[in-house]
Amino acid sequence: MDQQRVFGMTPWVRRLFVANLLVFVLQETVLGPRFLAAFGFAPMTAFAHPWTFVTYFFLHYNLLHLAFNLLGLFVFGPQVEERLGGKSFVLYYFACGIGGAVLSLALTQVVQVGLVVGASGAVLGVALAFAWFYPEASIFVFPFPAPIPARWLVTFAVAINLALAFLPGANGVAYLAHLGGMGTGFLWLKLRGWREGRGTRAAPAPAPGVLVHPVPRVGRASGTAGRGQRPGGGGDRTQAEMDRVLEKISAHGLASLTPAERKFLAEMSRKMRDRD
Repeated sequence: MDQQRVFGMTPWVRRLFVANLLVFVLQETVLGPRFLAAFGFAPMTAFAHPWTFVTYFFLHYNLLHLAFNLLGLFVFGPQVEERLGGKSFVLYYFACGIGGAVLSLALTQVVQVGLVVGASGAVLGVALAFAWFYPEASIFVFPFPAPIPARWLVTFAVAINLALAFLPGANGVAYLAHLGGMGTGFLWLKLRGWREGRGTRAAPAPAPGVLVHPVPRVGRASGTAGRGQRPGGGGDRTQAEMDRVLEKISAHGLASLTPAERKFLAEMSRKMRDRD
């Protein structure tokens, strides 16, 4: 287990998890319903209450609403934080949350929008980042008996929210926030790729997790087999990740590496020393 993880959560995932839980407890015990009205996002009064662009995604309507978002943060967040690094991860999370409010505001004349609360836009942005980095990772979703690849799960989430947001007679509040969070995440990741000089996604890497299991890839032709390569292409994946990290160092310097990439590089160096 990664030394930075506590109860399976990385530092910023843990802080966001606790913050959402604590705000909900205060909301239900001390602050009351007026707290929602004061800090939830209402497009008609958004510019008079600009803090609500951020505060709304720490509020939740009920326990089930909170539980769903915390589960998503727990499942997808740690791997994304390790891939992006702590600072970039928390900026990405807030950008997705704010993006949900912005889209709700932009389309308020097209879709009926009332009070918006909940971290769903930010959490779905994190889920999109997980699928971006690990598109073939398998996600077990109740009640489906078989796992679903992350890329198809996120594609379905986009489609269902898009359909519900503009369904006649439906209240598009939450759905627009969801779409805004995922849309902001997509733009963030594309810009990140361009900044790193690639413009496309990095090669998928295996993603550890409790509810997430990467799908092993078939190994390459027998001519690529070498010392230390495991069946199923494990050696190929390791070499591909090593090449990616070294290219990143060459292009942007050692300081550009995320904590997960630094740990990977240290482990590979140790293994090479032990083998020699």
